[in-house]
Amino acid sequence: MKIAIGTAQFGLNYGIANTTGSKPTIAEIKKIVKVASTNNIDTYDTAIAYGDSESVLGTLNLRDKKIITKLPALPNDVTNPYDWVLNEVNGSLDRLNGCSIYGLLLHRPEQLFQRGGDEILRALSDLKERNIVNKIGVSIYDADELENLFKLKDFDIIQAPFNIIDNKLFKSGWLHTLNKKNVEVHTRSAFLQGLLLMPPDNRPSYFDKWSGIWRVWTEWLNDNRLTALEACVSYAMSIKEIDKVIFGIDSAQQLMGILSARNTITPQKLPEWPHNVDSALTNPANWIVK
Repeated sequence: MKIAIGTAQFGLNYGIANTTGSKPTIAEIKKIVKVASTNNIDTYDTAIAYGDSESVLGTLNLRDKKIITKLPALPNDVTNPYDWVLNEVNGSLDRLNGCSIYGLLLHRPEQLFQRGGDEILRALSDLKERNIVNKIGVSIYDADELENLFKLKDFDIIQAPFNIIDNKLFKSGWLHTLNKKNVEVHTRSAFLQGLLLMPPDNRPSYFDKWSGIWRVWTEWLNDNRLTALEACVSYAMSIKEIDKVIFGIDSAQQLMGILSARNTITPQKLPEWPHNVDSALTNPANWIVK
């Protein structure tokens, strides 16, 4: 199954569309896992920085699943980056309670070009060589990062944002290049942290400056008789070079809705966005939302 479960919500109050200010209960998470297993979903994406997400996964008997986790940025006070990586991975393995790590990614790959970067890369390679992790890779924000990263090493997994507004990974040609290199491509942010699903009245005023985009989006959905959920899910799922589409899940009902939407036919003519699509919109790290 091409769908993977994003678990930031399991450990954090995550996402601009999270208006309840709470995480799903353990009972609800178990329902999510049950729905996932029934539908042959075998991949869970987490990170050390996702609160207690790893510990939650460690209670769920996921030893036969593929767990992908991510290292945080190297703290300033660390004097031995190599040992720091090993200690962080050992901590993850303890929290995951017997689950092996299928993929170990860098949450901040730019640190490979900073202090200790060579030691971090050596540690990643050694962990793979020793079969402590199966695959190593990086989580990026922009396809422009990939050229320099692949000059350092041919990584096994790339995780990147990809959605109907931000499809730079495809347009840049990198999706095709990664596919030829047999690199696993995992995409996230199909809903742009829920922004693409939000009713206009709920959208924070920060996003008013892109009113032209929202107008085109609404008109295109209406013209094609699609819900925003159907359009976002089907578009990401339709790209054959993408191996896994990670959806952040906070309820079993939400997962069932995504499963229902995945076979929707994506119209051949996609929305034609106004020229003002930029990283201030596509990168949530740049949002200034009160």
